[in-house]
Amino acid sequence: MVLAVLVILMLDLFISDAKRGVTYGLTMLTLAGCTVLQVATFTPYAEHTFSGMFVSDPLSSLVKIAMYVATGVVLVYSRQYIENRGMFKGEYFTMALFALLGMNLMVSSSHFLSLYMGLELLSLSLYSLIALQRDSVSATESAMKYFVLGALASGLLLYGISMIYGATGSLDIATVAKAVKMHSANELLLVFGLVFVVAGLCFKLGGVPFHMWVPDVYQGAPTAVTLMVGAAPKLAAFVFVIRILVQGLNGLIADWQSMLAIVAVLSMALGNITAIAQTNIKRMLGYSTISHMGFLLLGVVAGTPDGYSSALFYAIVYVLMSMVSFGILLALSRAGFDCEKLEDLKGLNSRNSWYAFLMLLSMFSMAGIPPLAGFYAKFAVIKSVVDIHLYWLAVVSVMMSLIGAFYYLRVVKHIYFDDVQDNSEIVVRADMKLVLSVNALALLVLGVVPERLVALCVEAMKQSLTSL
Repeated sequence: MVLAVLVILMLDLFISDAKRGVTYGLTMLTLAGCTVLQVATFTPYAEHTFSGMFVSDPLSSLVKIAMYVATGVVLVYSRQYIENRGMFKGEYFTMALFALLGMNLMVSSSHFLSLYMGLELLSLSLYSLIALQRDSVSATESAMKYFVLGALASGLLLYGISMIYGATGSLDIATVAKAVKMHSANELLLVFGLVFVVAGLCFKLGGVPFHMWVPDVYQGAPTAVTLMVGAAPKLAAFVFVIRILVQGLNGLIADWQSMLAIVAVLSMALGNITAIAQTNIKRMLGYSTISHMGFLLLGVVAGTPDGYSSALFYAIVYVLMSMVSFGILLALSRAGFDCEKLEDLKGLNSRNSWYAFLMLLSMFSMAGIPPLAGFYAKFAVIKSVVDIHLYWLAVVSVMMSLIGAFYYLRVVKHIYFDDVQDNSEIVVRADMKLVLSVNALALLVLGVVPERLVALCVEAMKQSLTSL
């Protein structure tokens, strides 16, 4: 991927704007090539290299494949949108690949320094992508907010890592895990470090009380970039949490379990309740993301292999749901018009019944209505906390899910029961229409027969946790 990014950067200098499709084609070829290589080199056990700083295990391989596919789908959805807004440039594609490179580094790191390097490469790429539309005040404002808050979160995370280093004398995840398990580390310093690390992790996931950037960035960034921020990076952030808390600091599970339980409840509550008041659908989906991250954290709070694998399944399903929602918004947007408000979706069924059906699948799945994948994902993470007898947490999550169903069903109501506000023709590229249809129908298929993906998640998590 590094070689491909460098080649695309150099070739793009000599490609005119009229032939920018070559850059797009090379980017998609890179993603396809990396996916094929990842599948071909898939191993059922962990392999360490670069002095133990880089690990290739089933968890990293599965998530990388998911991230390649997600990034490819995002680029297909984005093409028409960025062409209409003058963003169809080499910078967009190279920044997307640099962000993906950072994510790859995050999911394959077995050392705190390489984890942090991957996180910063991802973050800096996303800041640049958000601000790419330089004449947009809202985009530059969002980029600035994200940058300032991201720098603060990175500082918290780095400070926490420095405390862990001071307590254990190492930044290698396996060595830190051993020191924590043997109680040879400074307990007080270790717990303080854990608090700062959890704060940094919650920011990257978008969990309360470090959520304030999510709705602002989702609303202010160009829709194509919002989708980029809300898709593959969530998978990388999940693995980031697993690497640090589960593999590195599992000896402190009693401490981080209680912290994450509070974050999960607050995220579900604030995300679902605040989303009800939103009239901007991108902002509404931003608050929805906060609530979904709360549900995802339930699997981590469970502290069991089944819990972790259910959280991984939830992360993959969330990315699929998010891509469908924003894909429809991108399909309905055109030159000079962004589909951003709830009223823009009114009467969509009478304009195009197929897109209305795809949006319905996405909203029902996010609400957790059977037989869609979102229902099984929520059921799996709630079951994982029931298994460890945290019944109060399960009850709260079910209640929050019921509250969240209101604003998802409101979108469906606008689509099917309200009068049309905009009768303009919906023009969508054939490749986008095909991928969007497959993406949405996958939610239905995974809801009916989730066993294969669940088995993959269970096996990947099992092999990766036992390999440490």
